[in-house]
Formats: sequence, C-alpha cells, structure tokens
Amino acid sequence: MTKKTNLFANLKADFPSGLVVFLVALPLCLGIALASGAPPLSGIIAGVVGGIVIGSLSNSHISVSGPAAGLIAIVLTAIATLGSFEAFLLAVFLSGVLQVILGFLKAGSISNYIPANVIEGMLAGIGVIIIIKQMEHAVGYDKTYDGSDSLFRLDGGNPFSDIPDILLRFEGGAVIITIISLLILVIWDKVPALKKLKILPGALVAVIAGIVINQIFISTGSHFALSSEHLVTLPVPQSFSDIAGFIVTPDFSAITNKNVWISAGTITVVASVETLLCIEASDRMDVQKRYTDTNRELKAQGIGNIISGFIGGLPITSVVVRSSANASSGAKTKMSAVIHGFLLLICVLAIPMVLNKIPLATLAAVLILIGYKLANPAKLKLFWAKGKYQFIPFLATLIAVVAIDLLKGVALGMAISIIFILKGNLQRAYHFRKEEYEEGDIIHIDLAQEVSFLNKAAIKSTLNDIPENSKVIINASDTVYIAHDVQDLIKEFTNIRAKEDNIKVKLVGFKEAYDLDNTEGHVFFEHGKKNKKEKAE
Repeated sequence: MTKKTNLFANLKADFPSGLVVFLVALPLCLGIALASGAPPLSGIIAGVVGGIVIGSLSNSHISVSGPAAGLIAIVLTAIATLGSFEAFLLAVFLSGVLQVILGFLKAGSISNYIPANVIEGMLAGIGVIIIIKQMEHAVGYDKTYDGSDSLFRLDGGNPFSDIPDILLRFEGGAVIITIISLLILVIWDKVPALKKLKILPGALVAVIAGIVINQIFISTGSHFALSSEHLVTLPVPQSFSDIAGFIVTPDFSAITNKNVWISAGTITVVASVETLLCIEASDRMDVQKRYTDTNRELKAQGIGNIISGFIGGLPITSVVVRSSANASSGAKTKMSAVIHGFLLLICVLAIPMVLNKIPLATLAAVLILIGYKLANPAKLKLFWAKGKYQFIPFLATLIAVVAIDLLKGVALGMAISIIFILKGNLQRAYHFRKEEYEEGDIIHIDLAQEVSFLNKAAIKSTLNDIPENSKVIINASDTVYIAHDVQDLIKEFTNIRAKEDNIKVKLVGFKEAYDLDNTEGHVFFEHGKKNKKEKAE
C-alpha cells in the first residue's frame, strides 16, 4: 500500500534534490535529442513534461521521467522511416494513448514476462548504437541530423584507402573537447571525493568545461574554435508570442500510415518495459519503502507522452540515471521531480543563449560514456558465467539490435529464450531412474505435474530405449494433466511393445479420467524388494 505524503512538507530535502536532478537532466535531454536525430528543443520539452506532468500524476516518489537513452535507436529509425519529425510526433502521441489503455487493462506486470537477459541484450545493443552514432559528433563531423550523411560514408575505395579522407573530416577543437570531457566524466566517477559533490554532477562539469574551452579558442583566435554548426542550437524567443511559434505539432494526416502505428507500438512496448523496470529499481532505492502502482504509472506515462508528442517532445520513460541521482540526493517525495521539470522550463526560456554555447562534442562524450555503461563488456562475462541458456539469448539480442533493428532483435531474443524454456520443460516432463537388483533392473519413470504434447518426443524416445526383459514402473501419482497423445503413447507401449519384448510394465497413480488403468498386483516390485532384503542379510 502506498503511503500518503504531503508534497510540500519536505521542500528542504526536495528542492536541493530537484536542483541536482535538473543539473543531471539538462545535458542528457540535449544529448539524447542530438543522438536521436531530433531538434534539441524536443529533448528539453520531454524533460519538462516528464518532470511536471508525469511527476505530478505518478505515485512514485523517487523515479524521474524524461527522454531516455534506451529509445534513441527507435527514435532515430522512426524519424528516418516516417520521413518527417511531425509524423514521428504523431507516433509519440499514439504511443501515449496506447500506454493509457495498457494502464486501464492493468498491464503493469508486463515487464515480468520479458527475460532479464533479453532486456540486458537490448540495452547493450542500444549502447553500441549510441557509441557508433556519437563518434561523428565526437570528432566534429556535425553535418546532419537525419543520418543521410556519415563520417564513414565515402565514395569508392576501401576502408584503408578512405582513412586519409576520413581524417580530413575531423575538427581538432571537437576532438580536444571530447577527450577532455571524457576524462572529466571518468575521473568524476572514479574519485570518491568528487562523487560526493552532488551539486556538481560530472556531466554538468564536462558541459561547463566544453563551453569554457571553446570560448578560450574563440577569444584567442585559435583555429580550434568551433563554429555554430558544432554547437547546440535552441530557438531564442524574443517575446512571449515567439514561444508558441517554436512548438511543433503532430501531422495527424499521417494517421493512416501503417509505419506510424508500427513506430507507436514499438515505442509503447519499449517505453513501458523500461519504465516498469526503472520503477522497480526506484522502489528499491526508496528508504521509506513506498511501492508504486504500476498501472497508475502506465497511465501517467501515457498522458505524458500524449502531451509531449502534441507539443513537439521526444517519447518519455522513467529513467534510471536521473532517478538514482534523485534518490542519492535525499529526495523525500515526487516534488523533487516536479521541481526539476520547472527548472528545465525556466532554463530554456531564460538562458537559451548560454545553452547554445554547448559544444556537440561535449554531449557526444556524455552519451558515449552512457553507451559504454549500457554495453559494458562485463555483461558478456556475467552472462557467460550463467551458462548458455542465459548467454545465447543475450548475445543474439545484442547483435540483432545493432545489425537489424531493436524490435526484431528483442523478438529474436524472446524466441530463443522460449525455445530454451520448451527444451527445459521437455527434459523435466518426467524423472528417469533405475534400481539394480540381482534378478534384473527396475526402471522408474515418474511423470511430472503436467505432461503436454510437447513432452511426447522425449517420452517416446525413453520408452523406445528400454531393453528387452526389463521391468518398468510408470508413476503418475503427482500428475494433474497428461495430454491424450502421451496417454496413447503409454497405452501402445504397454499393450504392444511390452508384450513383444517381454517387458513387464506397472502403471501407478493414473487417475480415472485418464484412458489408462493402473496395474493390479505388485509381483515384480515385491520380488525386487525381497532380493534386496536377502542381499542385505
């Protein structure tokens, strides 16, 4: 049961936490929009809606919502497939509607049905995609948002002959800023004293450093100075009426486009799963141990995505990085998430000129580190240690997400996991054991609680391998269901094969509903015990 809390009773703790989350979220909102091939403002809009709207509607006191790195690959693909950002916004709007429906259908437990190895494989694949996509911005090749041009896409030649031309595309200033930003981010994570400076997150320090370095290049007239095409570009309102002009709305005429619905469905599934997993993690971080109504959370996320899509924002999920920053900063209630949303709104309205000084290379560094954490090589080692049934679906999902697309990658991982589950069930349909006596062997086949048609092949193979002149006990005492195919198989073995090969069969525990009769008498079973007793004497 969720504890009721006065949202204004803990402002002394919630305001500093909201400030920290805002400082973490600002570069992430801009960076995720950059990586998604979307306008930078769309990331800020998603952050504002995630904080103010979802923060108000959700009953999670720790989680923070906003644009998510886990959706970058989907957004990038959807914008390219649909051909316009307005059509993509319609997909975001529809995904919100679908999430609200899922909430009313009480689908809050949906994440429990997706194996952890598939989810981790998906996140690792997204991490690899983020790293690949951000390499261009990391070296200053900031030509397009739509992916139509590429750092590594040259005409003719081979990978080695193209290297000199590729190096000519590098911007020295961007490379320097990327390297320094990465060093700051890594050091900030490694040095305990710096990690304790919660009011200065590493990402914010890297952004400030990137701005300062480029301003030094500009003021000294250095050829390393980055021009506006290598910097964040947010619209700068001159008046209140300008703000409305910056809002991009969905293209509702594309509602008959099946690709819009496919994109909406993909966003719905991935965003919902990511949200529910983050909510579970957030509840664990809550020192007051308040539990979130996941169905209400889906409704809140859905309303947030409806609004975000309608006013030009990216899709929103509950996000781990901002939620963990919120918890570690001492947040008491969801007011901290709402405060962070208002701070983002004030920032984009009041100081867009400052934000427009942020080098894209710095944001690329932030995202590359996020991508590395998602695709940490340690995950390969972890799932390898868990065995092939865990490792193969993880690796297949990772490779397919990178090589094909996210939805097909997850589907492949799910399919492989299901095959392994079915294989495991086949092996657990019965327990086979053999007892040795002087007069021969007694073979015991103990059927499991449920024996379906999927188990027919394994049981058939076992019965076929029983040698002549054997004694077999088939025990169904613990079963509640045996498929008719398996019943027929046992009947044929008992009435035909056993008689031909002099195999003595004893059926035990078969219910009246089954088309099989329990064997009367205990002749060979008692004989076996007698021999065992005599041997002991």
